[in-house]
Amino acid sequence: MSETHTQTNKPKVAYGVLVVLMLGAFVALLSNTLLNIALPSIMKDFNVSAATVQWLSTGYMLVNGILVPTTAFLIKKFSARQLFITAMALFTTGTLIAGFAGSFSILLTGRMVQASGAAIMMPLLMNVMLTSFPPEKRGSAMGLFGLVMIFAPAIGPTLSGWIIQNYEWPMLFFMIAPIAFIILLIAVFRLHDKKESLPGSIDILSVIFSTFGFGGILYGFSSAGNKGWSDAIVITSLVVGVISLISLVWRQFKLEEPMLDFHVFKYPMFALSTVISFTLNMAMFSAMLLMPIYLQNIRGISPLDSGLLLLPGAIVMGIMSPITGRLFDRFGGRILAIIGLSITIVTTYFFAKLTLDTTYTQLIWLYSIRMFGISMVMMPVMTNGLNALPAKYTPHGTAVNSTIQQVSGAIGGSLLVTIMSNRSVTHGKELFADAAKQLQAATSPEALAHLKELITMKATIEGINDAFLVSAFVAVIALIASFFIKRAKAPTSEK
Repeated sequence: MSETHTQTNKPKVAYGVLVVLMLGAFVALLSNTLLNIALPSIMKDFNVSAATVQWLSTGYMLVNGILVPTTAFLIKKFSARQLFITAMALFTTGTLIAGFAGSFSILLTGRMVQASGAAIMMPLLMNVMLTSFPPEKRGSAMGLFGLVMIFAPAIGPTLSGWIIQNYEWPMLFFMIAPIAFIILLIAVFRLHDKKESLPGSIDILSVIFSTFGFGGILYGFSSAGNKGWSDAIVITSLVVGVISLISLVWRQFKLEEPMLDFHVFKYPMFALSTVISFTLNMAMFSAMLLMPIYLQNIRGISPLDSGLLLLPGAIVMGIMSPITGRLFDRFGGRILAIIGLSITIVTTYFFAKLTLDTTYTQLIWLYSIRMFGISMVMMPVMTNGLNALPAKYTPHGTAVNSTIQQVSGAIGGSLLVTIMSNRSVTHGKELFADAAKQLQAATSPEALAHLKELITMKATIEGINDAFLVSAFVAVIALIASFFIKRAKAPTSEK
């Protein structure tokens, strides 16, 4: 018995495969984070609203949300080499399309092609990590995975800010394309893994339900920013999305070999980790999408300085990732989640108090402390949930996790930008009504224009504050759920 146990503690890791997969994941994450700082510049170049430009992030996550459910089948059916080369080829192609985009629609198309590659990469890497390490060592292993995931966001905003300040935004894609191509070549010549193809075929009806389900919900949330919640298209999209998702779940329980096995939710700790991850991702995207708009459009801070402001927080997450992995192995996820979410809620609440006079130093400290809190929650909660699953459910667990990350991020981003847009209009009407006498008393057209601009900026800030406040309430839900976390034990049975 002891010999068997000792053997299971030794990770059987194909380090060469892991390195290549991590390089691909790094470049995909770098590409995603590079674009956030560039959104205000793209808004001006293509003359689109905040609710429209956020589709570059939401559309990316939308494609991920649609395709990730298929990865459980793909991981079982094909080797890591086959999947990774396909993913990098799609990602590189999408990067080139986006770089040469002459219109917003082509840019969005390029981002979606990019996403089709990234959708395969992240679950594939996570699955290889989980199958390479035993449950009692996964905290440290996933901490290393988290370090790679966070290093890209750490340098992304600052690098993006410098490029936007000195070049045009297409350079973001032209810089990534050769790196992605080199990783693709490395994979072609150096990535080797042995795996027999398993029998089976993907269920087309499940793919259709998945596409309309996730697509309908995300499109509905995203469109509400421009069209309003009462718009027929928004309501129809949400209804179709909900019905399709219910049909997807029903379909999976009817199949002998489901595309996405929802039996993973019968394990309480995995189900709980899903709830916490969903709400935390929604809250996290508030700062990622709203901060560049506040910093550049309202405060007039340069893209480079905007990126530098976000850099310390991302570095904190990078440093903390392997540390929280080790702390998780020792103490479990509950105490880390409670402390981390408490910090996240308090700092998010203070972000709901932004003004035209909030100092640069205050913003750096708030953002960095908030990222510190989030770093204590993400990987420990996710790892604890996956540890609760038998080995045969690991591909489905990683696929569900990745789907939840993308869908919750897209819904959170869309919802919060919609709240910001709608509340800004409401605050604008109130502020203009209050300032009616001042507007009438303006002595020159220049003074009138300046006063209108000031009122508009104040209204936008109030809209951003409202979105942050909603984000704080969402994080409270995750905090309540975290009190029920228990250390997951490796199941003795796969039934």
